[in-house]
Amino acid sequence: MTLTHPAYDQLRQVTPSAAVVLADNPSGMTLQGTNTWLLRAPGSAEYVLVDPGPEDLGHTAAVVRETGGKIALTLITHHHLDHTGGIGGLVEATGTPVRAKDSQFLHGSTAVLADGEVIEAAGLRITVLATPGHSEDSVSFLVDGPADGDAALLTGDTVLGSGTTVLESRDGALADYLESLRRLAEAAPGRVLLPAHGPDHPDALPVIDFYLAHREERLNQVRAALAELGPDAGAMRIVEKVYADVDRSLWPAAQSSVQAQLAYLRSRG
Repeated sequence: MTLTHPAYDQLRQVTPSAAVVLADNPSGMTLQGTNTWLLRAPGSAEYVLVDPGPEDLGHTAAVVRETGGKIALTLITHHHLDHTGGIGGLVEATGTPVRAKDSQFLHGSTAVLADGEVIEAAGLRITVLATPGHSEDSVSFLVDGPADGDAALLTGDTVLGSGTTVLESRDGALADYLESLRRLAEAAPGRVLLPAHGPDHPDALPVIDFYLAHREERLNQVRAALAELGPDAGAMRIVEKVYADVDRSLWPAAQSSVQAQLAYLRSRG
């Protein structure tokens, strides 16, 4: 039987070189859960793992079972716990080296991930793209392998399989994020989208184009709200107006994104 998303803690093959094990940690922020991606070219004896997922013994055990513990390298898209909580258990079980942009997550390596770096492992060529906005340390990965259909784009939380991405509230987050989306759009043609949450998509570009259009739409909504409420309106008043149709449990996350949008608009006069 061919598995479809979501399939918790089971190996689901997506491309010839990419399979996923979905953690059973669904929520309003994680969608159906965190996708742990297992990458290897056909015939390779080892894997590259992307995002161990949350601290969950069952999920870690499923990943170890499906890889046989043969993980040549683990890569981290960003620091949030639903992606990094499982690092300790995975390292203990497999001894995998771990690399990330944030040095606190390094194991068996002293080299943080660098924008434009090319990693050759498990028969694949993996290129690192810095894609800040959701977090300052967010990175995405271009994956190229020998088989037809191998070209993939792993986007972490920068682009999700459904819904939209929460931005950091810091000044500059939205400008960073828009640039990240443009970089991803340039790299996307011909690539499968493999996000950290939600379903994968056979064509990454339309999803990224939607994200760019959605951000412009939200900016226009915030502009309109400011025109009605006054230029000094706070983020939560904007949320109440612009996100009125969104579940209130998600308003704190929306407030973070609105703060980033307000900083963006106010920095441009």
